Amino acid sequence: MNSKSELGEIRPAHRFDKRSLVDYLQGKLEGISEVMEILQFGYGQSNPTFLLSTNGREYVLRKKPPGKLLPSAHAVDREYRILKALDGTDVPVPKTYLLCEDEAVIGTAFYIMERVKGRIFRDPSAPELSDLKERAAIFDAMNDTLAKIHLADWETLGLADFGKSGNYMARQVDRWARQYEASKTQEIESMNNLIEWLPERVPDDESSTIVHGDFRLENLIIHQTEPRVLGILDWELSTLGHPLADLAYNCMGYHIPAFEGNRVGYDQDKLGQLGIPTEDEYTAAYCRRTDRQEIPDWEFFLAFSFFRLAGIVQGVYKRGLDGIASSDNAKTFGDQVQFLAEIAWQIASRDN
Repeated sequence: MNSKSELGEIRPAHRFDKRSLVDYLQGKLEGISEVMEILQFGYGQSNPTFLLSTNGREYVLRKKPPGKLLPSAHAVDREYRILKALDGTDVPVPKTYLLCEDEAVIGTAFYIMERVKGRIFRDPSAPELSDLKERAAIFDAMNDTLAKIHLADWETLGLADFGKSGNYMARQVDRWARQYEASKTQEIESMNNLIEWLPERVPDDESSTIVHGDFRLENLIIHQTEPRVLGILDWELSTLGHPLADLAYNCMGYHIPAFEGNRVGYDQDKLGQLGIPTEDEYTAAYCRRTDRQEIPDWEFFLAFSFFRLAGIVQGVYKRGLDGIASSDNAKTFGDQVQFLAEIAWQIASRDN
């Protein structure tokens, strides 16, 4: 998000009334003037994100996309609330400034946050890094950051009503099955199999923490010169839920073949050479940090993570077909749905 190459003109589907935005922000944000440059970030497939530059200051605006949206999707108000709640804790998040739910201003709800400058690694194995020790340290920082999210005291932070209590995994399986069906464009056998298999394997464990919902290296802003996380982005899917759902999602790269389409995984034969911990090492570090003794039902959580991502990608693909996606390449995502679903079903089949 912080690379100039990722910024461009606002795409036609996401244009809004700049004059209306400036009028609304004046008096609410410091430094807002008539002269404002607005560029759109090219990455991100859900909520369109923009850089506002005015009077030497920079702000980031996140908004809902236009058009008819899936139920409970694109909840910028929830993103704003969790960022606001975590501000001042040891969980690194950008500072938020305001939430606007008045759609008359720019057509959809939006919020404004600070721009955190640093490094963002789009490839999960961070090939830009030449120092394997630095890569190892960044992976460890990512692990530590996930643990900090899960250790945050959500009740003290006023988030007791941020998610429903109980049956989190059962509700998640049902939610993403419904989201997938609502945006389905073709029959995929492995997705149909998972929709039957997952509800029968939901664990009894009702552990509950803050969960990010899309925790991966790409959603972390890393310090320019240090292996330190400065900010966690894209909280749209955050809620109160099972921490192992977050951990499994974060570990999906261990189960995706390297260099496979747009979803690049880790080369298992080169983990040591790259400084990337094995999955066992990574999960063990997480357990030490969260005082967890074991990780039961790992195949379920992994299969669910791939199933959920397949559902998310299906929604992106459908928005691409409808011409309202946040990124220009959304229409290329169709094949990835089946690819992800097949990995999920392979993992699930190991547990049969």
